[in-house]
Amino acid sequence: MVQLENVTLVYENSGTTALEDLDLNIGRGEFAFLVGPSGSGKTSIIKLLTGELRATEGEVYVNGFDMVRIKRRKLPKMRRTIGVVFQDFRLIDKMTVYDNVAFAMRVVGASNKAIHERVPYVLELVGLQGYEDRRPEEMSGGEQQRVAIARALVNSPQMIIADEPTGNLDPVKSLEIMLLMEKINNLGTTVLVVTHERELVNAFSRRVIAIENGHVVSDGTVSYYGDEDE
Repeated sequence: MVQLENVTLVYENSGTTALEDLDLNIGRGEFAFLVGPSGSGKTSIIKLLTGELRATEGEVYVNGFDMVRIKRRKLPKMRRTIGVVFQDFRLIDKMTVYDNVAFAMRVVGASNKAIHERVPYVLELVGLQGYEDRRPEEMSGGEQQRVAIARALVNSPQMIIADEPTGNLDPVKSLEIMLLMEKINNLGTTVLVVTHERELVNAFSRRVIAIENGHVVSDGTVSYYGDEDE
């Protein structure tokens, strides 16, 4: 699913080494947290996985794609295998909930029949049945994040990458979103949650990959800043 081997990433403009000789593997169907302080390299890893950046050295494979050597014209095909959820939702304000989710399918050329079948199913999955005609401004932050998750799911990706998905939510809504991520994972989708929220990570007995200064410093079922259980 995801394989990084001896990966080093140096930003050309600044000469900053963001990742150094990093190894990381995430198997199909896993649920994992990626944690670490600001500047540790979490965002750089996301950019490698989505094809926004290429590794300076090493090997990066995502869902069968060689991300070091992939041709630019093949990036859209690769990105369809990944759904990305952001902290700031990134919904289109003028569109309804239905249209925000359907838009992701229209971009990849899905038929109207496929859209009409898939969008209601995904909205029901994330607990938004009956919200089809609402606009983002009429919804709470937690509801908007559910729309964003539905949009990430609608094209049946193999993997969801959630980048600080609860950063703008209160603790109760944060827990609800993480329980939804577990539900999605239980249906077979690989889930990688990037976060710095210690309490949220500690609420789930899941794999935790900790990054500091561009290196993996721990990897296992662990309480964030707690005791590791290999």
